[in-house]
Amino acid sequence: MPLLIVAFTLFVILAAIALTPLALVQRYRVGTARRRARRWSATINVAGLAFSSALLLAGAGITSLWVPNALTLTLMGFMSGCLLGLVGLAFSRWEPAPGSLHYTPNRWLVLGITLVVTARLAFGFWRSWHAWQATPDYGSWAAESGVAGSLAAGAVVLGYYLTYWLGVRRRVRWHDERRARGREQLPTQRPRSE
Repeated sequence: MPLLIVAFTLFVILAAIALTPLALVQRYRVGTARRRARRWSATINVAGLAFSSALLLAGAGITSLWVPNALTLTLMGFMSGCLLGLVGLAFSRWEPAPGSLHYTPNRWLVLGITLVVTARLAFGFWRSWHAWQATPDYGSWAAESGVAGSLAAGAVVLGYYLTYWLGVRRRVRWHDERRARGREQLPTQRPRSE
């Protein structure tokens, strides 16, 4: 029985490694697809990302007890991600229609964020492996493995998507308010007499 558990665990790890390129391609395709902006979807994403951001910052604060600059780098990454989110909102294509609002995120920005984070995580795994072999105690291993940089890379992603979804929610609200004002004005307008 233990041999089956070890074989299954090894299979899952190898499958995850083999499917990573496919997952990255799918992440890019979904991240750059034209979508309908919905307020409820944006609200759920904002709530989830705010919760994840709070957990990441709390984890970085605890990690900073062992790893110098973990919280500082994470906060810098989060702020950088927030700025990138504003850039992403500015470069997204917005298509208002009478009954809906559609948007298409900027392909180059989504590709850049995906590649930077992927490269940072791959570098973090490589660096962790070499630091694990070279350092005997946990505290120095965690500092040498680049945990602070990996936390910062995750913070960039969370900051980007939190800001982006806040902007999508704001745009949807603005679009709905404009549409509602347009409906209120239509019955009160009188046709011109010629």
